[in-house]
Amino acid sequence: AVITTRLLVSHLSGIRHYEKDITKVKEEKEKANRALKLTKSNQEKELKEKEAKSLEKTDSVKAKKEHEDEVKSRNSKPGRREKEFEQEEYYLKEKFESVIESLKIFKNDPLFFKPGSQFLYSTFGFTLLSAVVERVSGQKFTDYMLKIFRDLDMLSTVQDDNEAMIYNRARYYVYNKKGRLVNAPYVDNSYKWAGGGFLSSVGDLLKFGNALLYSYQVGQFKNINGKLLPGYLRPDTVTMMWTPVPKTEVSWDRDGKYAMAWSVAEKKQQYGCCRQQRHYAAHTGSAVGASSVLLVLPEELGSEAMENGLVAPPRGVIVTIICNMQSVSLSSTALKIAREFDKEKWVQ
Repeated sequence: AVITTRLLVSHLSGIRHYEKDITKVKEEKEKANRALKLTKSNQEKELKEKEAKSLEKTDSVKAKKEHEDEVKSRNSKPGRREKEFEQEEYYLKEKFESVIESLKIFKNDPLFFKPGSQFLYSTFGFTLLSAVVERVSGQKFTDYMLKIFRDLDMLSTVQDDNEAMIYNRARYYVYNKKGRLVNAPYVDNSYKWAGGGFLSSVGDLLKFGNALLYSYQVGQFKNINGKLLPGYLRPDTVTMMWTPVPKTEVSWDRDGKYAMAWSVAEKKQQYGCCRQQRHYAAHTGSAVGASSVLLVLPEELGSEAMENGLVAPPRGVIVTIICNMQSVSLSSTALKIAREFDKEKWVQ
């Protein structure tokens, strides 16, 4: 089977994630697909029926218990994320000296499907991707990335090395089974630098989002190209990264599709005066004791503004949230914040 870097970057390689049992993965996928098929109106109908039934109960204690359960289930986050953190490989303590060395964790495991045929989110797919970077660049992946972070002026972004003294590094927290906040267990991230091994700050992630947005938009500004510096990436590269890839899916965003290392929502409006979907690119992160999101909402610019140089890139809203607690769902919050700031801009 041939695995290309494009398949790796869009999670179509067939390389496993933390779950080693293919039947469990298939069961989870089927469950997720069934949940997606349930339309919002059906869910509302079910909720109304449940509420009506609980009102009919004469036993007030039973009714109260049902209501509490319902509130609990409504407020709790989807169980898939909690279950994922039960996988033992999340808690590896072994230190790997190089990315190539860390490939031993999964290199002899069978592929879950023919590369290119299905989507399966895989942190190990990104470990393999970082090994490609290591071989092509001729230097350690972490050194290569630190040079990129310097170029982008992301000076607070470093690898999460347990031994290093890192100024302002936060403590990580998790809720235990009793619902109490406790310190997260010790983990060595050297097995997955690319898929979740870097520390950053809100300021640095804003710079990262702006650099990508600038690169994406700079080519659209016609008459001021001579005055504008080039973007860090070529505009067509970012456009490609933010274009949905067939056969992919996104579990954390109902409107999203997966592209290349980003989930994206396409611009869409089916009916006049009805729901509009703006184009945006985003990604969440979940690690032991931490959760994060970065969302880029490009501004919809008129052709006059772009041709006459009335505005300069980057134009849009970047939202990033970093939280030193495990299993916090942040994608919908980021989108709501982005929309509010976008609205404010048009009001002004």
